Amino acid sequence: MAKSMKRTFALILAAVVAAAIFGGLVYVVLVSAHVAEPAPTTVQGLTPRRLWATTVAVLALVSVVIGGLALRRSAGHIGPWRKGAIVALLAGTIAAVNGALNLAFATGGLGSGNGVVGGAAALVLGLIAMALGGLALARSRRSPSTG
Repeated sequence: MAKSMKRTFALILAAVVAAAIFGGLVYVVLVSAHVAEPAPTTVQGLTPRRLWATTVAVLALVSVVIGGLALRRSAGHIGPWRKGAIVALLAGTIAAVNGALNLAFATGGLGSGNGVVGGAAALVLGLIAMALGGLALARSRRSPSTG
């Protein structure tokens, strides 16, 4: 019982640390894009740019999950996860590029309706997905049973 509690605590701690690192990376991206300052007037509701940023952030999150699964499966050589690695690599690239474009076209900061937080999240998650997909693809090329 104690071993299971230690593992649960370690997983919770790892999730909190990962969330803090993710938040820090998003903030660094916002500062480097010069859109970290709040807007003088806050725009409420869903704007086209917020929808764009949210869509690519969800795409990036899905590609991180696919890349993580592909990396995990490629280590054990279970199933044809080479396609998953390629999907994570391509979807991560699309998300990262769209997140960067969203930030490049943003004319205001947080609350301006430009979707800068979603764009920054898409950029960071897209880069993570690209790394996971690339690692899984490299592992699948080294293994004797490529699928």
